[in-house]
Amino acid sequence: MHGKKTRVGVYQKGGRVTVEERTIPAISPGEILVKVIASGICGSDVLKWYRDKKAPRVLGHEITGDIVEVGDNVKKENKYKVGQRVFVSHHVPCNTCHYCLNGYHTACETLQKKTNYDPGGFSQYLRVPPINVDRGVFVLPDEVSYELGTLIEPLACVVRGQRVAHIQPGQSVLVLGAGVSGLLHLALAQAYGAGRLMATDIDDYRLNFAKKMGVDAVINVQEEIKSNDELPVWVKKVNNGRPADLVIVCAGAMSAFRQALKCVDRGGTVLCFATTKPEEYLEVPLNEFWRNEIKLMPSYGGGPQDIVIAIELMRAKRLPHLEDMITHRLPLDKIDEGFRMMSETGGKSIKVIIEPQGHAAPP
Repeated sequence: MHGKKTRVGVYQKGGRVTVEERTIPAISPGEILVKVIASGICGSDVLKWYRDKKAPRVLGHEITGDIVEVGDNVKKENKYKVGQRVFVSHHVPCNTCHYCLNGYHTACETLQKKTNYDPGGFSQYLRVPPINVDRGVFVLPDEVSYELGTLIEPLACVVRGQRVAHIQPGQSVLVLGAGVSGLLHLALAQAYGAGRLMATDIDDYRLNFAKKMGVDAVINVQEEIKSNDELPVWVKKVNNGRPADLVIVCAGAMSAFRQALKCVDRGGTVLCFATTKPEEYLEVPLNEFWRNEIKLMPSYGGGPQDIVIAIELMRAKRLPHLEDMITHRLPLDKIDEGFRMMSETGGKSIKVIIEPQGHAAPP
């Protein structure tokens, strides 16, 4: 592979993605080279305010592929072999710092700032550094296809979010934002035995998908909700006269966070799964939250434990609607189109994956 050329999708300032030719990365002892078969476009990939400051850059962190080369140390350890189908995590924790030892693996500085693979998931080949090989490579079970495997990383994030929110069987759950993350939260809540499930969005296509999943009540907040005070009324109407036990915010608009504060029941939890721009702040009615013991819980990323759980849930087919969430499969040449699909509403897309080797299947 050394010296041969590969093609990559490069995110440029302003959100445009171009395809360039580069040299396949050479691996060192302890590293592996992965041929990328499928790479999902994440909602965070299309956040211009976040990505523009790092552009130009090869993004992509939801990948599956085949091991095509292993470094000498990997051979000696006999840990991974050429030909294995794998999911590779881009960020991994150190497992030894204060945060890791206290269970906050996604707060680890190594995970947040010091680990990644080269060059990124929107490429035909990528080099996996030793620390990622050690704790970020997972062999795909036979039951998990390359395409389905692109949902391992986002599902792991959802697993962690619901774990820190302490979801309980029978609880009513309201998800604000029915994109990929919101639908994964609804699917996992179903598997965990949640009670009434409710979802909001501004896209009827996504809301109809939620209905097909078995979500009890959905509403288009752009068309049917005129003020923040109306959504709590709707929640009580469809939830037996009560607000929701768990409200999960999967939309980055400040209005969604404000609505969440008004829709949570006494003793309930607001899970801030999405984020806002860095300069935005949320005013919280502290006295009301204090008096009613309402919890505000953020969740970022997923750790190794969450990845293992996500893979096992897929292997055991506990979330039956996952495959249907993948609505578009595009070759690398059409990556710019894929980014547009993920950033626009009303486009009848949920999950868009890129197939860097160029063998795109029909949508």
